[in-house]
Amino acid sequence: MKHTYIFCALLSVLIMPGCKSDMDFLTEKPATFYTVDNAFSSSAQIDQELVAIYSQLRDLWANPSEEGWIFVFRGNGTDMFDVPSIRRGNSFNNYGNINPDNGTFNNFYSTWYQLIGKANLALWSAELPHIAWSSPAEKAYAVAQARFFRAFAYRNLGEIFGGVPIVTQPSTTPQFNFKRTTRVETYQFAIDELLAIENDLPVTTAQGGRLVRGAAQHNLCELYLALGTQLAAENKTAEANAAFVKSIEFGNKVIDGGTYSLMKNRFGSRATEAQGNVYWDLFQERNVNYQDGNKECIWALQIDYAAYRAEDGKSKLPYSRTYSPVFRDGAKDHLTGTAEDVGGRGISQIMPTMYTRDEIYAGVWANDMRNSDIVFRRIFKGNVPSSPYFGQPVPWSVMYNGSADATTNMNNRSLCYPVSCKIATDKYTGLADGENMSNLFRDDYFIRLSETILLRAEAKQRSGDKAGAAADVNLLRERAQCGYMVTAADMDDKFNTILDERARELVYEECRWNTLLRMGGTIAVDRIRKYAYWPEAAATLSFNYNLWPIPQTVIDTNKDEPLAQNEGWDR
Repeated sequence: MKHTYIFCALLSVLIMPGCKSDMDFLTEKPATFYTVDNAFSSSAQIDQELVAIYSQLRDLWANPSEEGWIFVFRGNGTDMFDVPSIRRGNSFNNYGNINPDNGTFNNFYSTWYQLIGKANLALWSAELPHIAWSSPAEKAYAVAQARFFRAFAYRNLGEIFGGVPIVTQPSTTPQFNFKRTTRVETYQFAIDELLAIENDLPVTTAQGGRLVRGAAQHNLCELYLALGTQLAAENKTAEANAAFVKSIEFGNKVIDGGTYSLMKNRFGSRATEAQGNVYWDLFQERNVNYQDGNKECIWALQIDYAAYRAEDGKSKLPYSRTYSPVFRDGAKDHLTGTAEDVGGRGISQIMPTMYTRDEIYAGVWANDMRNSDIVFRRIFKGNVPSSPYFGQPVPWSVMYNGSADATTNMNNRSLCYPVSCKIATDKYTGLADGENMSNLFRDDYFIRLSETILLRAEAKQRSGDKAGAAADVNLLRERAQCGYMVTAADMDDKFNTILDERARELVYEECRWNTLLRMGGTIAVDRIRKYAYWPEAAATLSFNYNLWPIPQTVIDTNKDEPLAQNEGWDR
């Protein structure tokens, strides 16, 4: 719009004078002309700013544009996920290529600050004197959502980067002197934000996807746990224990408060079908939201097939495309095609490591609903007529070790793996409309009660209550009808039991980098060295870290205030 006005001004100097009526066609009469002063004239416009944040978070989780750095956000390069042979160039565990100049770090960092900027703008506009609110409660809820988003962003930044600059006002001029806080201060800011708005969020809503009180309480459980872990690392034992007590307190509010509960019986849109179990039900269409009767959904991103068809091409979960295996390459003599019998149109942008797919289910851990074929599908019948396994299950020994060449077998194993019910379905929506088996059109979880339970378990263990931690883990294992229940003796000091249980329960749900880095010490690097699929990690990860580096471009741009680099990365 600004360029249009400049063009008109220049034109008025150059043209011959004429009568006013002749010149009217040059007078621009915009229906709307937004400036900083008038962009927000109603509460509805402020809500649209909040909707933009919901939309940004949906795209960050679902990754409809298939951005490489978001696959890292969802776990690529951790103990749980690696890349298949056809995508070795997208590896995120070759530390010969990973340094503060890596664009992934800057994308993480800048994305959370973009979200903070939107939240700050919504908070600023909510206080404009000309904004009319239908009630004080309407304004309070708008402010609560914006402050939640700001706290959520700082929680993520604190877990990944440690102390970062705290920005609470919209920026109107360039600034080059931002100051880093400490990790503790970053966590504390987010905690204070959520404490301030906890009771302004409703307990439940009629509309799926909108923030509720349980989402704030879950994040307070995680933030106090993160705060206590960092304080313990700084040898502030009394303060750390106080933080763990608060983490347990907020975990109790969610877990024992009467609003949420683990689903233990078949429910929802496919409950009457003979196949399936209650864990499988959690990931079927029309089953995800609390409003659908799913009492363990605390907060969910919203996907709408009608909107996808009409106007919003990003309203999809491209999981069957991005996460599913490529049997047609890895086991081409036995399995081919892109139909549901091979998990959909998989191109495997990232793949589960052997740890995620097999090791966590070894031995006494095998008897587990989450390891059943309907949930984590392992039986694939040969569909190549010339195969000796045509119409019969193809053995994993054949897919994993079907060649006399060890390198070929390594490559094939990276392309062939079990298919989670979270990333594929036997009933794809939209096939009659020309859709293929790339996308799911169901809602998906930001927060599920299972994660709150595991956070509380960790807080209990860190406070010395290993028996209580084991009891919490067993809440999930009982629901999954596991044959083995953990005991206090299983709760090891490296938190392997909790991390393994998170992998079983939250595969394709949790952001694993946040979990590993939040835990501090050498937990992240030790597990990456041990479980990464390709040998580059063990060969090149020659230093320890428990934070990602501050992006070098951020350090260089902040020219008027030195920003210290995180330990291990200033080499």
